[in-house]
Amino acid sequence: MVNGINPFQFNTNAIQTKSNNSFAINQTENKASFADSLKQAIEQVNKSQVESDKMTEALATGANVELHDVMISAQKASVTMTLAVEVRNKAIEAYQEMMRMQV
Repeated sequence: MVNGINPFQFNTNAIQTKSNNSFAINQTENKASFADSLKQAIEQVNKSQVESDKMTEALATGANVELHDVMISAQKASVTMTLAVEVRNKAIEAYQEMMRMQV
């Protein structure tokens, strides 16, 4: 018996109704598809790359930009790109593994 609930006297109908209602609420709130999430992630990677390029160009042209800010933005862009490449590699590896499976 855990927390005063006997597993043999557990009412599953009440839980099903509650979980179905919460699932319906979560489903309407989370309409983002995988494609939308992927597109948003790629846009974020691109945004960090563009920001890094702008800051590097501003430093090279002599604009009032601190060197440490340029280096931080360049490192952020590098980390996001590395993450995107690793996620892509894992996705390709998972796809290839699925294709090797015998049905």
